[in-house]
Amino acid sequence: MKLSNIALFFALVGVGAHAFADDADSTDATRQPPAESYAYGMNLDIQKVIAITDTGDQCGPVPAQMTYEDSHGQRHILQYQVMGTGCSNG
Repeated sequence: MKLSNIALFFALVGVGAHAFADDADSTDATRQPPAESYAYGMNLDIQKVIAITDTGDQCGPVPAQMTYEDSHGQRHILQYQVMGTGCSNG
């Protein structure tokens, strides 16, 4: 009886640890700031560009994102449209 109680205890601890690990991963995703859409004339405080999405060989206007830090060290994600470079003229 005592051995089965110990086995049950370790089984419950293992399940609880797994559930806790899933919660820790989900909080990392929520730390990312929401993306802001660019509007003409916005005043941007860009101190450091961290990443820009690659538009690849797409043709025409395509969505892009830039992740940057402002002068206060806060991270932002900016969504905007760029003209793809994959168009050929012939």
